[in-house]
Amino acid sequence: MDVNQVIVLGAFFSTIFALILTNQRPSTIFALTMLGLLVTQQVSFDDILDNLTNKGLVTLILLLMVSAAIDKTALIKRLGRKLVTASFTTSYWRLFGLTFFSSALLNNTAIVASLIGPVKQNQYHPASRLLIPLSYSAILGGTVTLIGTSTNLIVDSFLQEQGHPGFAFWDFTLFGLIAGLSCGVLMFLMTRFLPNIANKEANYRAYTVEADVDPGSELIGKTVEENHLRNLPELFLVEIIRDGQLISPITPEFVIHENDKLIFSGNVQKLDSLSHIKGLTTFAEADGILRENLTEVIVANRAQIIGQTLKALGFRALFDAAVVAIRRDGEQLSGKLGEIKLQAGDFLLLAAGPDFHSRQNLSRNFFVLSEQKINRPLSNLQEWITVGGFLLVVALSAAEILSLAIGLLFFAAVLIGASVTSNAEVKRNLPLNLIVVIVGALSLATALEGSGVIALSTDFLLPYLADTNWFVALVVVYLATLLLTEFVTNNAAAALMFPFAYGLVGIINAPLMPFALCVAFAASASFISPYGYQTNLLVYNATNYKFGHFAKFGLPISLMYSTIVLLTLNWYYL
Repeated sequence: MDVNQVIVLGAFFSTIFALILTNQRPSTIFALTMLGLLVTQQVSFDDILDNLTNKGLVTLILLLMVSAAIDKTALIKRLGRKLVTASFTTSYWRLFGLTFFSSALLNNTAIVASLIGPVKQNQYHPASRLLIPLSYSAILGGTVTLIGTSTNLIVDSFLQEQGHPGFAFWDFTLFGLIAGLSCGVLMFLMTRFLPNIANKEANYRAYTVEADVDPGSELIGKTVEENHLRNLPELFLVEIIRDGQLISPITPEFVIHENDKLIFSGNVQKLDSLSHIKGLTTFAEADGILRENLTEVIVANRAQIIGQTLKALGFRALFDAAVVAIRRDGEQLSGKLGEIKLQAGDFLLLAAGPDFHSRQNLSRNFFVLSEQKINRPLSNLQEWITVGGFLLVVALSAAEILSLAIGLLFFAAVLIGASVTSNAEVKRNLPLNLIVVIVGALSLATALEGSGVIALSTDFLLPYLADTNWFVALVVVYLATLLLTEFVTNNAAAALMFPFAYGLVGIINAPLMPFALCVAFAASASFISPYGYQTNLLVYNATNYKFGHFAKFGLPISLMYSTIVLLTLNWYYL
């Protein structure tokens, strides 16, 4: 073994140990690895540039960029409100079905983030019996198609780096569907063993929000329960004003009428949950000035507006701002926002017009605290363009009519042209950390091959593995990747294991495709730890789960999933 091989092997094992034993971001670790290989001349700058333009990586970046626009649509949010019913069986299979099949096409982290709120707010079942299945359903759904998870596209980028054409869109589907649906049944049978624990205390400051029921609203004539208004994430319907009369408390059987004013209390950053309800207009929208960036102010102790209502003040004309919500510490506000008398110390969330900050009366009445951002709803046309355009790109790619990368590139341009997203948003959503991880991993793989480490490993293992049944080798690769993904991120596990899986294929003269699929499936199989996969971490932080809850519930899931994947790969490619 020469000096170059020692350096590359040292970089490889140092990367693994750093990922497991330190709290540094994977992007930081892979960046240092890449710089170390560059300084020691194990890779050239041209090698890094080639890896940066890898077709699989470019496809992944484009997919994540358009996924951010798809997350703005009301599709998942509207369905999420209607998921949980009094029947646990119905609730579970609705949740599993929506999460599993949508995760096959959309970003599974965004789907879980959208559904956590409705699951936590449901009135029928402990959220702790549904949140772990929610995360696992998303993981399982992500294994069904090429674009279901970034891990699949990372392995695809490694295949293309080796001169292979890469995965087809449906290469994962047979194995992912069989394993995913089987694990879905097992999860349902095991939900009785999940804990019944209280939700975490909310860490937001509750504002009071007013919304009007417009003529023709989808809410009219239905009860609060039928409208799923009790399942809104971090927003609670506390009272209704009808014909000038205040009604409180609100029972689930209360029927919504036209022109009712609904008073909510909760997290204003979840206002987009209201904007996705057709025919419901918030106070600031009615004032014609609701914006994405909201300014939070506090009423000064000597303000001239103290003791007056928003309506009497003519607040919009006075300050070029509309009040989105009001909060008063230590007191639950009641009634219409426009008729609440302001007090010193009241917090107002304002949608500010262009002249707001230049008004001379601003400093005499308010202390400006900060800006908060809310998501604006898309118009019906923008929704159709976004959802329809994405499904068209996926269909053309699945039918092998159009390259996925080219389709996504044109789709991104359409989204910008339709004002669904903007150039600034595209820049903000650029997944720089993930790019660094993949380019670093590709560069490490280049160094392993260029220095002869892969060839050396092949020569060393050849006498022992030449006559080995390739299914045994497949099991070894799978278990090594599975173990690694529980300690590091799924993307890092796939990136680190593929080069050695590729070398092993050469030793035993096995087909490459089952080993590439094996690495992708194993890297996604994070069912035992809350830290190995982002969706697990989301639900772990959403309630008071312990590590043991994931380990006990996830171990049988992991065993079934792994067994089915390995046996079906063996059966299909034997």
